Amino acid sequence: MVAFAELPLSPKVIKAVEDAGYTEPTPIQEQAIPHVVAGKDVLGIAQTGTGKTASFVLPMITRLERGRARARMPRTLILEPTRELAAQVDENFQKYGIHHKLSVALLIGGVSFDDQNRKLERGVDVLIATPGRLLDHTERGKLLLNGVEILVIDEADRMLDMGFIPDIERIAGLIPFTRQTLFFSATMPPEIASLADKFLSAPVRIEVAKASSTALTVEQKLLKTGSKDFEKRAALRDLLRSQDDIKNGIIFCNRKRDVATLFRSLDKHGFSVGALHGDMDQHSRTQMLDGFRNNKIQLLVASDVAARGLDIPDVSHVFNFDVPIHAEDYVHRIGRTGRAGRAGKAFTLVDRSTMKYLESVEKLIDKSLDYVDGIAAPAETDGEEDDTRPARGRGRDRKPRRDKIKDDNRQRAKAADEAVEDTAPAKTDNEARPAAAANDDDAGKGDKRGRSRSRKPERDKSERGDAPVGFGDDIPAFMMIGR
Repeated sequence: MVAFAELPLSPKVIKAVEDAGYTEPTPIQEQAIPHVVAGKDVLGIAQTGTGKTASFVLPMITRLERGRARARMPRTLILEPTRELAAQVDENFQKYGIHHKLSVALLIGGVSFDDQNRKLERGVDVLIATPGRLLDHTERGKLLLNGVEILVIDEADRMLDMGFIPDIERIAGLIPFTRQTLFFSATMPPEIASLADKFLSAPVRIEVAKASSTALTVEQKLLKTGSKDFEKRAALRDLLRSQDDIKNGIIFCNRKRDVATLFRSLDKHGFSVGALHGDMDQHSRTQMLDGFRNNKIQLLVASDVAARGLDIPDVSHVFNFDVPIHAEDYVHRIGRTGRAGRAGKAFTLVDRSTMKYLESVEKLIDKSLDYVDGIAAPAETDGEEDDTRPARGRGRDRKPRRDKIKDDNRQRAKAADEAVEDTAPAKTDNEARPAAAANDDDAGKGDKRGRSRSRKPERDKSERGDAPVGFGDDIPAFMMIGR
């Protein structure tokens, strides 16, 4: 193993690396850095967590020591599929470029266009962007790409999954053909291989691990559950409670709405949990990630937007609440743990409906996964269908309590009716006859439910006396005017 000092990096870059506490490069860094510094196109294939980001950041800083940026014309461009990954690359430039005066701009969604425009107008050496926001700036005439010397396409297979390939082709058409292109991916499906052939010119292929392989330091297990969501949530809670060594963990869901549902469930049951998905604004996402990094939150429920966008070196556990639909996503998810040689654990919940996805995963990683011993899906849920309701006044016993109230009301009403019948005076035949006649008059005049309308029985004339007609003899004075 060589040391960083033996690589063709500038003294300032080597000092920054040593200041950060690193002395030896990872395999992808050792093999890629010399070729990037030499200006060659590179196709890098390595699993997540092997140091791919530094393998292009360090030589780029070395090459950018010469030259200067011009307004609205960045010298280098790095494309990332997610905001989190873009922010991670930006952090790498800040850390390793500490002894340089490089200007770096981050073009991602959820941030003001005006702030980004001001940076571009001053000129930037490094432009880090997601494809959509980059095209927004070019279409507004605020950005020119004909000065780009180095193009980096990072996490290319994720770009494919997220539908960014047409955007990348448009962007590549705006950049000079003489550029240097660096193409990095953790997996290499046929579509990505075809794309690499299109963008790269006589590339140096660097593959430090078998494509689509997983880290050997990660213990991978399966947990069989019921097919209903509330059964899966109950099984996950049992699994979380059975793990005594959880420092922190990421729980992946396939859909954004399941992220919100699972978050509410775990929060209700007393777990320290946060949520992260693509619909959150950038401030909320940054705040949530900071809380997770600083151990204020132990568990983070996330969609695949976070599978490759988290720069958290010491995640102890990963839980796949859903088996990923795309087998490649499994590699990236569990790559969040077991990084830099650390040990990690990954658990995947499986039911009958997801067996076909599990087969695809096992075929991709060329490994048969074992099931967890001693944890079974609960046979009785005891009302756990309502486990996502807020705890205050809306627990799982709400329905039984409502039924009990109805039964109590019926009992009281019945008791009151019986009491009235017991205390009512007996009626004579003459008193009962008018009521019977009234009921006969109302026969067939009931409402839509078949109940007869109650009519107040007419009082007997002897009971009324001689009732006056109109005002009787007491006519008000104003009524007499004009007579």
